[in-house]
Amino acid sequence: MDALGAALKLSHNRAVLLMLVVTLLWSTAGVVSRHLEQARSFEVTFWRSFFTVLSLLVILPLAKGRAVFARMRHGGAALWLLGLCWAGMFTFFMLALTLTTVANVLVTMALMPLFTALATRIFLGHRIAQRTWAAIVVAGCGITYMYGTHLAEGFSLAGTVVALGVPISGAANWTITQHSHAQGKNVDLIPAVLMGGVWSSLITLPLAWPLQASAHDVLLLAGLGLFQLAIPCVLAVACTQVLKAPEVALLGLLEVIFGILLAWLGAGEVPSHNVLMGGSVVIGALVANEMVAWRGRV
Repeated sequence: MDALGAALKLSHNRAVLLMLVVTLLWSTAGVVSRHLEQARSFEVTFWRSFFTVLSLLVILPLAKGRAVFARMRHGGAALWLLGLCWAGMFTFFMLALTLTTVANVLVTMALMPLFTALATRIFLGHRIAQRTWAAIVVAGCGITYMYGTHLAEGFSLAGTVVALGVPISGAANWTITQHSHAQGKNVDLIPAVLMGGVWSSLITLPLAWPLQASAHDVLLLAGLGLFQLAIPCVLAVACTQVLKAPEVALLGLLEVIFGILLAWLGAGEVPSHNVLMGGSVVIGALVANEMVAWRGRV
């Protein structure tokens, strides 16, 4: 266990409680983005990623030791690829929030476990359990219901298409990680998050120029970089050393619930009936899938 895990001395119960805090922190992006004054589109992504990088440059040596940056030089192609995957998640997520509702983005993002199962089946040859195939079909029905009425009313698909980039990037991330582990190479995920922030900042800065964010916006986005990304990502990695994969997946789904509630209470963004009904189907399918997996491993 690394320096952070040893310092926290995580028991199973403490890891569960910490993951609850992590998901709550992750879920703040939507409500905070609704209180921005001038920052828009790519600039929102740039500032959040930029401050994530600054935060991790301080946090990483504390969590992983001073030699962490030297070890990153030997991370190989996998570290760079994972950095690009994290950059995709960072960028698509914040862009999607500027194009559609928080609820739509979070429910679409929740498809990541199912996309990961499909990706590992296609690229790594992993077998997909019947329960997961069933969850994929049910979740697909829920997504269709969510957006079917909107499409009939001329609803723009832009936000949903961009939001789909998050679970696709996430699936690529975990597939590469599993492939590396299968070859006996353990890639440290926290430095990969740092690389993702660097890539995301470099990609979005030219698209965001000239920067127009007010001091108020920069302060909010700095808070997201530190408290919504850097700190919870580091804590989540520590939790994965104690919790089983289905437990982490189940607890991570709370981000959808927390995020929708915060946007509802903190920004007056009331989710539509279709999103609530279809989203419940999607989340229910994911919970059932992970619960069966959990019982099978206990």
